[in-house]
Amino acid sequence: MWHIEFYISLLLVVPAALWTSIAVQRVRRVPRPQGLPGRGIPLLDAAFLAGGPTRVVDVALVRMEREGRAVISRSGQVTITDPVARGSVEYAVINAAGRTRSCELKKLKPAVMQDTSVQEIGNRLADRGLMRRPELQRSARRARRMLWLSVLVTVVLGVVSLIVWAAQSEAEQAGRSGPFGAFAALLVVTLGFLTATRQRKERITPAGKRQLELMRQGSTWQPHGIDPAQAALLGAVALTGVAALEDDAIREALQARLVSSSFSGSSSSSSSTCSSTDSSSWCGASSNSCGSSSSSCGSSSSSCGSSSSSCGSSSSSSCGSSSSCGSSSSCGGGGGCGS
Repeated sequence: MWHIEFYISLLLVVPAALWTSIAVQRVRRVPRPQGLPGRGIPLLDAAFLAGGPTRVVDVALVRMEREGRAVISRSGQVTITDPVARGSVEYAVINAAGRTRSCELKKLKPAVMQDTSVQEIGNRLADRGLMRRPELQRSARRARRMLWLSVLVTVVLGVVSLIVWAAQSEAEQAGRSGPFGAFAALLVVTLGFLTATRQRKERITPAGKRQLELMRQGSTWQPHGIDPAQAALLGAVALTGVAALEDDAIREALQARLVSSSFSGSSSSSSSTCSSTDSSSWCGASSNSCGSSSSSCGSSSSSCGSSSSSCGSSSSSSCGSSSSCGSSSSCGGGGGCGS
């Protein structure tokens, strides 16, 4: 009887579909909708929205350098000359530099990127509906993979049922419907559901894209609460990256540690994550790097953290601090210089 195979298919498809529906709704949910912040968005929020955690660190370093509170050499050495922080992100920069107040960019940047102060910016943007939380996106992808697996099993069971049905005699088939209609209907409904719940891979939402368009249109965007002499430059770095810098030495130093990828691109690897807890779930940006250039996010060769953490792919790999993975319970807990 083909009914047994059909019931097995239902038992596989229905729970997977429910899991997918719940996971997708969690991705789409906006906990604190407030509308678009417009051109009054804070500087570091704009940097995160446009380029992720790496862009935030770049903006913080450029601001400190422009204000004479840090020195960035062409070789990529950062020296803090004023240990008084203007905000939590700058405090993370100073703390990552360690007691010597000097650190290489390849070690300092991943430590600051994974700091709670930077991670909370992404969480705040996600709560407003401008970005999608990486851990929720991963959960939705897992649910959809399970549903696709259920579809594959359903196809196999349907084919087996058709073969068995065709092998029966006319007397045995008399008065009984074949399995084709039932299995076909189940597959059509399931595939339609998969199409309806298809997820975008980029982290930035349509609302986030509109927000960036508001800031890039019209006059040059200048963030509030910034020295007017530096506001235009910092705004340009936040929106377009370090390529906006005219200082060749600083631009080359900051670019030397980057790999070519885009945080707001369409691929999931371009918006990689480095998470083991909710406070450290964002990783990668315009550089898509979380660690040294030899240990970038998205590579399957570098991993640490718990099985729930990931770094730029559906696998559970994540980047550590500087050039190696940290402890087994977290991804890069500090990893600064001189500590």
